[in-house]
Amino acid sequence: MAIQPFNAQLRTNRLKTKAECEQALVDMLEPAMELMLKGGRYGRFRMSDSGAVYSQDRTSIEGFCRLLWGLGPLFSKANRRNINRFGHWWQFTTESIIRGTTPGDPDYWDSPLLDYDQLFVEMGALTAFLYETEEDFWDQLEKEQQENILDWFEEVNHHVVPTCNWLLFQAMVNTWLASHGRPEAQRHVDECFAVTNSHYLGHGWSYDGFEDHIDNYIPFAYQFFTLVLVGLTRGDDPQSRLLRERATPFVESYANWFAADGACLPYGRSLDYRFAQAAFWGAAAFAGVEMPEGWTLGDVKRLLMSNLRWWFQQNMFQSDGLIPIGYAYPNMNMAEGYNGPASAYWALKTFVFLCLPDDDPFWSVREAGEFKFEPVKVQPEPHMIVEHSRTGREVRAYVAGQHNWQHAHGEAKYEKFVYSSTFAFSVPKGGVTLAQGAYDSALAVAEGEYFWRTMFTDEREWALHDDYVYTLWEPWGDVSVQNFVVPFMPWHARVHVIDTARTLHLAEGSFALPDYGETVEAAGVGGDSAPKSLFYRTAEGLTGLVASEGFGVELSTPEPNTNLQFPKTRIPQQTRVVEPGRYVFVSLYLGDRELESLDESGRVLVPAVSLDGNVLTVRSANGVPARTVAFEEFRA
Repeated sequence: MAIQPFNAQLRTNRLKTKAECEQALVDMLEPAMELMLKGGRYGRFRMSDSGAVYSQDRTSIEGFCRLLWGLGPLFSKANRRNINRFGHWWQFTTESIIRGTTPGDPDYWDSPLLDYDQLFVEMGALTAFLYETEEDFWDQLEKEQQENILDWFEEVNHHVVPTCNWLLFQAMVNTWLASHGRPEAQRHVDECFAVTNSHYLGHGWSYDGFEDHIDNYIPFAYQFFTLVLVGLTRGDDPQSRLLRERATPFVESYANWFAADGACLPYGRSLDYRFAQAAFWGAAAFAGVEMPEGWTLGDVKRLLMSNLRWWFQQNMFQSDGLIPIGYAYPNMNMAEGYNGPASAYWALKTFVFLCLPDDDPFWSVREAGEFKFEPVKVQPEPHMIVEHSRTGREVRAYVAGQHNWQHAHGEAKYEKFVYSSTFAFSVPKGGVTLAQGAYDSALAVAEGEYFWRTMFTDEREWALHDDYVYTLWEPWGDVSVQNFVVPFMPWHARVHVIDTARTLHLAEGSFALPDYGETVEAAGVGGDSAPKSLFYRTAEGLTGLVASEGFGVELSTPEPNTNLQFPKTRIPQQTRVVEPGRYVFVSLYLGDRELESLDESGRVLVPAVSLDGNVLTVRSANGVPARTVAFEEFRA
């Protein structure tokens, strides 16, 4: 029996009307606001005492500011009735801002700030709140109080800010400064956009400071914060027009990361921010982004609301209604060092669309009845082949050439072979044993039974083709591994060319599923017996593999809380030990949400696969040639 989410009222919210959307926001804010008010200290939300790379006091200030992303829309001009409805929230919030920016106040937010200060990020939330509530808050402040806020904002211009998405917060702050009595701040706005514009790649995509960082920070930072700034300022200058123009092609491109059920592709870091995945859609509606040909506001509304509905079905809440660190359930194991106790409330920025007035077309337009998706889409900017299942209920990405060494579990979050909206992916608890590593969608190697490592391509050779992705990995100086991954939903093939001067232990996993399933029999092409294989089925779908020659198969049991989607999992896995030499391994992997790989008797119909030189041929289950792929980088 499925475990019911703690926040049941969100689970049943239809999200069909503005009132229902507002109620969803209130339901998420209420537990946090009541705990914050009970704590009694202005400008701080102490949710728990887990640590982050910044100070404990900073984590509490961050917690307060993260809530502003929801409080701003709730109290915005379009919803100012809520100032009276939630008067105690309004009083505490506004008093916190005043005290937090008043030098000498016991609750002052520190001065001077530091280089790379986390509060530079939180300044973005305060800037948005000021724009959203300007008439009811800013305009009612005394001159000295206004100057205190402006002085506190000025700190961002006197310290080092990393040249990544943080520049967008600096641009937001200085836009406010420039329009509120400090015109010299416009220079900083221009400088910030000069850098972030240089990160632009095409089709709406940028990279986040490093050329191999193209992940969720593009939709929920590079796109979101620029569009929110355009919407808040109603900007019509050349830079604002450029940002709107870049968002138009991004609509069609980013939509490919979503599945028909509303789930989004989990990939990269900061997945703790959950439904921030949909923030771009809220910002696109708020900023009035022009739709690409064939797309409508109804399509955007469907993508936005479907993702929120999907999230509200997950067990992401604690019993007290708070949102802790995690993904589909509370999970400290997957966190980055910058995830504070309340960091997840950054997701509330998705609700910027509540700033739209009651008569805006967004509220009257119907959600699109049809989910738009491309069965296979090559996306050169994020280095992916993105593929959907037959009905679009699953989306997965085959990735090459991404790399992240700065943050925890970068090898798992960026460099697995495949990422899936249904099966998600796992992050290791350790690398000593295979159970600790939870190596789904990855090849792990070791020199013995312990201390495993997976692909981490610091010095890398990679390629993205129309029908396969390629990477070269060198785990040791005398070991090289060429990886070729060929998608054909619900299957994919992996070919590894391994040159090793040392004995290697190999372990390779398919997708993970919950631990309550059962194994499934297989049938080969044309009625032939299936090669050595293992398939495992649960209510969520079917996963498995067809082993390469010489490998053994097993249903592994990883450590709990390694997979982002399922707390306890099983992973079909193949293992082998190889002596020094050159090897070519070909194996098949199945991840089937819609059970299209099963025959009438419930057996898995296994395709046949063969490699002749550098040419891979796959025959579908009825014996008809399905595809032939020639690997350009294959080393004979």
